Amino acid sequence: MTKVLITGAAGMVGAKLVARLTKDGAVAGKPIAAMTLVDMVAPSAGPPGLRFARNDRCQMEDHVRPDVIFHLAAIVSSEAEADFEKGYRVNLDGTRYLLDAIRKVGDGYKPRLVFTSSIAVFGAPFPEAIPDEFFETPLTSYGTQKAIDELLLADYTRRGFLDGVGIRLPTICVRPGKPNKAASGFFSGIIREPLAGHEAILPVADDVRHWHASPRSAVGFLLHAVGLDGATLGARRSLTMPGVAATVGEQIAALARVAGEAVTKRIRREPDATIQRIVAGWPRTFDPQRATALGFRAENTFEEIIRIHIADELGGTWVH
Repeated sequence: MTKVLITGAAGMVGAKLVARLTKDGAVAGKPIAAMTLVDMVAPSAGPPGLRFARNDRCQMEDHVRPDVIFHLAAIVSSEAEADFEKGYRVNLDGTRYLLDAIRKVGDGYKPRLVFTSSIAVFGAPFPEAIPDEFFETPLTSYGTQKAIDELLLADYTRRGFLDGVGIRLPTICVRPGKPNKAASGFFSGIIREPLAGHEAILPVADDVRHWHASPRSAVGFLLHAVGLDGATLGARRSLTMPGVAATVGEQIAALARVAGEAVTKRIRREPDATIQRIVAGWPRTFDPQRATALGFRAENTFEEIIRIHIADELGGTWVH
């Protein structure tokens, strides 16, 4: 039997992870005995016997001691850039507090911790496709915070306090619900809003290329990471996840193929210099050989990502 803890459980990926674990009743082949969720907002649903803590920090009480921890809690990229102190307090201090809480339990306690990092740990200039060996030179506060977290994860693992795996998520697209403060939000917005019959604002040029995966894949990454053999990772505990490289123009073309030209006409171009500056420093294409060899999988085309959004969020249809 396995005890599970999820930080950031009320977020988009967190909520989908909770739903999947509730449905499966198991993680890495082991039945779930208890699930504890930590966030500033209560989750909308969960399994019977769920424990919730309204907090942006986590304590490892003796009666909890989770076997598996999913550390998803963070504020998004543009918010971390706009509010320097909050970004470091949540994205760095929150992670350090959690890792230290685990360390202080002692008594041989060593949980598997899966941490959601980001491709924002990389900064320009880039090769055509970024290999696993590419160095981390983030160009945003958010990327810097995630890069530091990766180093901490590796060091606490090296010291035997926990068994950590960091997964560098692509931009998760198409995100359901309302737009958030992420600088990358328009990647989802130009698909989600037109399909719902609403206008979408596009703040960047059509030739902007980025690395994407669906929410369904994000949950799959997290669950697959739990079962990895730590010995196969060695000292390099963080992995770049597979995804789909697509330009904004290719996204729009895929939307037209799936839903028709009329839907794409709901996209309005409105350049935003701040968003353009942030996006200019982001990576575009990866060659994630380590993750692929370890069995991580994502979509093959952006059209597939759109169809997953329609199936999972729109009941199989859209506003024509």
